[in-house]
Amino acid sequence: MRLALDHLVVGAASLAQGVAWCEATLGVTPAAGGAHPLMGTHNRLLRVDAPGFPRAYLEIIAIDPAAPPPGRVRWFDLDEPALQARLARGPALIHWVARVDDLDAACAAWRAGGIERGEALAASRGTLRWRIAVRPDGARLAQGQWPTLIEWGEAHPCDSLPASPVVLQSLTVRALPPLLRAALPEGIAAADDAGAPLEAVLATPLGERRLTLPGD
Repeated sequence: MRLALDHLVVGAASLAQGVAWCEATLGVTPAAGGAHPLMGTHNRLLRVDAPGFPRAYLEIIAIDPAAPPPGRVRWFDLDEPALQARLARGPALIHWVARVDDLDAACAAWRAGGIERGEALAASRGTLRWRIAVRPDGARLAQGQWPTLIEWGEAHPCDSLPASPVVLQSLTVRALPPLLRAALPEGIAAADDAGAPLEAVLATPLGERRLTLPGD
């Protein structure tokens, strides 16, 4: 089952810090996002789509201090002390999310291949509706290298996001298992060298920027 890059995830200790990072690193102010009542997080968004990465965007996400506790572990390891310690040093690329047409079928295929991506949860933010696979422990797989899977409803964030001068030029994922490597679209490169496990290269008003996992 083919994957498509949906979005890159940049974690931040606070959304204000994430916005400041985006302005300083990418040269633009991200568009408004919103709150995720299911997880007690909130975000800001930036389109980074290109011919090889249609409908791709960058999400800056942080725990929402105004939200009540979600009653479950948050997604993307945001409750993990190790990741929180890393984000206390500054925002960083922490993960990527892949779009699929049939989330249940994709999760079943991964499970059959020995990869437990998690439960398909229904989520929403404003008028957006989607289903996303989240493990009970909230963990990213392979510390963020292997993607979270998402299936959108009728609307997608890029339908309403303003155009941006930031363009994703390449995305490289290293040391993937055969099941995931076979599912990558042509725009995403698979490599086995000693580089960063996940590496995104973006053209920005400030020049080329390279974001890597674990963001050091």
